[in-house]
Amino acid sequence: MRLDSRLSRMLHVLLHMTRSDLPFTSEQIAVMLETNAVVVRRTMAGLRNSGYVKSSIGQGGGWTIACDMTKTTLLDIYMAVGGTRLVGIGVDKANPSCAVERVVNAAVSEAILEAERLLLMRLGEISLSDLADHFGEICETESDCKCDGPALVARHS
Repeated sequence: MRLDSRLSRMLHVLLHMTRSDLPFTSEQIAVMLETNAVVVRRTMAGLRNSGYVKSSIGQGGGWTIACDMTKTTLLDIYMAVGGTRLVGIGVDKANPSCAVERVVNAAVSEAILEAERLLLMRLGEISLSDLADHFGEICETESDCKCDGPALVARHS
């Protein structure tokens, strides 16, 4: 099963945006994420529709952050990019008349719900500014920090 990496990929983009005064085009983001610009526009549209980024067209246009990073949480971004099922395991419902299956399904379902509740709660406790601050600290202390992704390098050439 393929993992849904939209949250981590969009957080990656947003953190790079915090370190740039210039907007990012969909093409630059696509290079950074090694994907297609159409995929970027589709995903960024969810962030735009929720007010976390804005886009401008024309020369010098692109995507920029439009939210208060101290009030925007990872949960907010997760929901904006179309948050999907958090836990990849599930239960088997092939034979609901089987007592063993009912006991197993109840235990597993309860554990899955608790894990999802805890994960969503934790995502709601972490702000974009928390990540940006941590990212900035790493870039200041590590001489080999890769703060400039491929798209940033391409934009400044």
